[in-house]
Amino acid sequence: MKRLTGQVAAITGAGSGMGRALALALAGRGCPLALCDVDEAGLAETARAAAALGAPVSRLRVDVSDRDAVEAWARHAVATHGAVQLLFNNAGVSLAAPLETMSPADLDWIMGINFRGVVHGCQAFLPALRAAAARPGAAPSHIVNTSSLFGLMAMPGSGAYNASKFAVRGYTEALRMELAIAGARVGVTCVHPGGVRTNIARAARVDPQLQALTGEAPAASLARFDRLLDRTSAAAAAARILRGVERDERRVLIGADAHLLDALVRLLGAAYQRPIEALARRQRRG
Repeated sequence: MKRLTGQVAAITGAGSGMGRALALALAGRGCPLALCDVDEAGLAETARAAAALGAPVSRLRVDVSDRDAVEAWARHAVATHGAVQLLFNNAGVSLAAPLETMSPADLDWIMGINFRGVVHGCQAFLPALRAAAARPGAAPSHIVNTSSLFGLMAMPGSGAYNASKFAVRGYTEALRMELAIAGARVGVTCVHPGGVRTNIARAARVDPQLQALTGEAPAASLARFDRLLDRTSAAAAAARILRGVERDERRVLIGADAHLLDALVRLLGAAYQRPIEALARRQRRG
């Protein structure tokens, strides 16, 4: 089993939710932290809490959709901490919109953060991760990319979010295989959270035209989505992710809902869509 104690960890989306929970859990293990987020106030609070646990912490405001910014952060992290052995591409946003009328700007926004942010992080940090793992006596490095339960199954009204998270899943699984074929000592894990208590629903974009599809006002849709996510604590999710890293797991499901719906999709195949369509029709009729 891989030991994480003392390894330098870089975490995106560290200002709240699972990113903050990962930072605090790793700080408790003596891991130096390189943290980033666009939420500077939240990021500063995470950094203060992690430092109070004794962890050396650096922080930087970074928009992960900006490749140059991510590459600059990677250079800053290595220069500050001397190495990076763990990378958590955790930053993410949500969008609820009908695919037929979704704006190109909204699609660029969600794909830029959820998918290209993961790509930018992996490519920017892989040289450092490889170098750290190649040192004599060093443990393998590790990448954790956050997909979603909606990277395993699709939902009407969440097609753009599905597309971004399915893309993360495909990219992550292919990256793990490529690194293994190349003999790199870098593990890769894809995480699929179900309902985890974070700020993602409250920060989501909701297209007003969604009401024509669902029969529900946008504010009501957002509130319902927030309630659905109120299942697993961020701290419990972080603990499960770190256990997956220790065990070098290829895929980590978080929450009973993720396990249940993953099993449903495996059992029914593409036919899982039929009961979801029926449920959505009933909801639309009110």
